[in-house]
Amino acid sequence: MVIFGATGDLAKRKLFPSIYRLYQNGRISENFAVVGLARRPWDDETFQENVRQSVAGANSSDADLDAFVSHFYYQSFDVTNPSSYHGLNGQLQELEGNYHTEGNRIFYLAMAPEFFGSIANNLKEYGLKDAHGWSRLVIEKPFGHDLPSAKKLNNQIRAAFSEDQIYRIDHYLGKEMVQNIEVIRFANGIFEHLWNNRFISNIQITSSESLGVEERARYYDRSGAVRDMVQNHMLQMVALLAMEPPIKLTTEEIRSEKIKVLRALRKIDPETCEGHFVRGQYGSGQLNGQQVGSYQQEVGEASATETYVAGKVLIDNYRWAGVPFYIRTGKRMAEKATNIVVEFKDIPMNLYYQDKEKNPNLLMINIQPNEGITLCLNAKKAGHGSVAQPIQLSYNNTGVHGINTPEAYEKLLYDCMLGDTTNFTHWDEVANSWAYIDSILNAWAKKQPDFPNYESGSMGPKAADQLLEKDGFHWWPISEDTKEEF
Repeated sequence: MVIFGATGDLAKRKLFPSIYRLYQNGRISENFAVVGLARRPWDDETFQENVRQSVAGANSSDADLDAFVSHFYYQSFDVTNPSSYHGLNGQLQELEGNYHTEGNRIFYLAMAPEFFGSIANNLKEYGLKDAHGWSRLVIEKPFGHDLPSAKKLNNQIRAAFSEDQIYRIDHYLGKEMVQNIEVIRFANGIFEHLWNNRFISNIQITSSESLGVEERARYYDRSGAVRDMVQNHMLQMVALLAMEPPIKLTTEEIRSEKIKVLRALRKIDPETCEGHFVRGQYGSGQLNGQQVGSYQQEVGEASATETYVAGKVLIDNYRWAGVPFYIRTGKRMAEKATNIVVEFKDIPMNLYYQDKEKNPNLLMINIQPNEGITLCLNAKKAGHGSVAQPIQLSYNNTGVHGINTPEAYEKLLYDCMLGDTTNFTHWDEVANSWAYIDSILNAWAKKQPDFPNYESGSMGPKAADQLLEKDGFHWWPISEDTKEEF
């Protein structure tokens, strides 16, 4: 594995620990080597110590760690200088002989996206991708800034690598409960027979973060919540929830059904965008008892970048016509959580409601932090009378011994080694997602927002609540502490 940007935060926090867990669990043998590339003038020993620190705290012996970090090598590297690529192939060939890796190479681009195209083409030009094994290119988001830039980047990369060699990583697709969406749907007749516009009133997807932009301020101010979260993570979850059952569980068939959903997304009309999408930016406020500053204080200037977005997504196909998919994501919200709520339609006349207060049946898929599934039903209240009260049937994934959710990057790295592209995004998915997102961004570009418009520590702007209220719905709570409100 060759990691471009090996001294960066992503490599230290995600990649090195994930590779170590694969090593500990026997998913990779002793026949592997990692070459780190970056500008810093490090040597192998400095790099290995950095790797050791990144996996500190793991349940392992010093001897185990020594054996692991001995597989890591470093080369000071300037990706913009063609001469840097000359000596790299020789080092890889030497390591392939020492570790018997059979010429299999993964090139992981853990750096700024403006370098993706040139790196890919230099890998081809200098013969680095033409080893006698397989070669795979792993690309982090963002893949482009809009559809035209994404097309340009894709053309650059495809000039060097074929589509089946390109692994566009979306770490949400590596999360255990996101992968469980397909199983919940297609392995349970109780749900799949009801999974349509006849029985579901709306679906809500929330991904909230309590942190601000922190050290990502420079990147985030060019991106915003829509590009950072909606174009990839949120629309991928919409596609998994809305897709038709695939003919069989192969990468090609699953991907085909997801693409059909993304093609069916109703584009946003600039004239009616405000009625379907709400943007926000956090101001100062209280979070966990501490006073925190505004986004504009963090970036050091006035900014029109959104840190929050809520939207009503409509899918124009036979299964989902008329069913809104509500999405919301944002920074500096009350808590960190990602969950999905499927709200089923109520029966026409419920004799057991007290004071006409309705408690619809809900299926909640909790992706983080408390991975699991909750089904909300109505049952007779204890005591005299015939009044229904909501009860919950819950399954907590993290509470079962031995099956705690693996780190998403660990799962995706292993899939890449196996050549399984199911949980990576295909170009057609990227293109259709950008086509939808561009219709929102183009509408927003015509009007200056009034920011900030929500306090840190809240659940977003009031307009996001009104987005659902006008349809007769409301956002369901996202935390364990507020579940009694059901």
